[in-house]
Amino acid sequence: MKESGIYPENPGVIDMEQIAEIRRCYFINKESISKIAKRLNLSRQTVRKALKSQEQPVYQRNVQPTPKLGSFKQQLISWLEFDAKLPRRQRRTAQRLYECLQVEGYQGSYGPVQRFVQDWKQQASHRPSTTQAFVPLAFPAGETCQFDWSHEYVILGGVLQAIKVAHFRLAYSRRMFLAAYPRETQEMVFDAHIKAFEHFGGVPKRMMYDNPKTIVDAIFAGKARQFNRR
Repeated sequence: MKESGIYPENPGVIDMEQIAEIRRCYFINKESISKIAKRLNLSRQTVRKALKSQEQPVYQRNVQPTPKLGSFKQQLISWLEFDAKLPRRQRRTAQRLYECLQVEGYQGSYGPVQRFVQDWKQQASHRPSTTQAFVPLAFPAGETCQFDWSHEYVILGGVLQAIKVAHFRLAYSRRMFLAAYPRETQEMVFDAHIKAFEHFGGVPKRMMYDNPKTIVDAIFAGKARQFNRR
């Protein structure tokens, strides 16, 4: 009977699978002897012997079974997907993910977790990456003004009331103008525009709207609109 790759009747002797694991960690993953010994619960002398050994494992498996990790794979994947969205310095290492799985009840060794994390990251590196793209917007001075309404609450005469606020913003200077009204009627839309143009000292060449009913009656395909006849 053996336990953790070590034969109790011959302490310090490890099996071929354990030797392969030590070599992989040292030569491929570039882990130190001390780290390997601590993680695999072996002495540093045993790890050194394994690295110097000329024996080769009888066989090598292309896919190593991970029965204890099986039920935890989905949890591990969700953590990896979440971490992938974080800055690199904030992402958890395989060791940290292994410790998190232990808290969740995982009783297996670190090796399967490390291999799974490496495989997942390798596959993720070949997936199309989603990057943010920004289209720079440039407007000539006085050319465009944006308009929209917002829904706000104020206290008038000691009573909480809902009001509508007309928002104007010049696209070039980002200068704003606000006007509050009890409702969103067409007369108040006109009044807000008059006050905004007086405040800005002129009328922009183009106004941009978010299709309010007081301005747009119908929305068609593309940019086609049927404006309110008034």
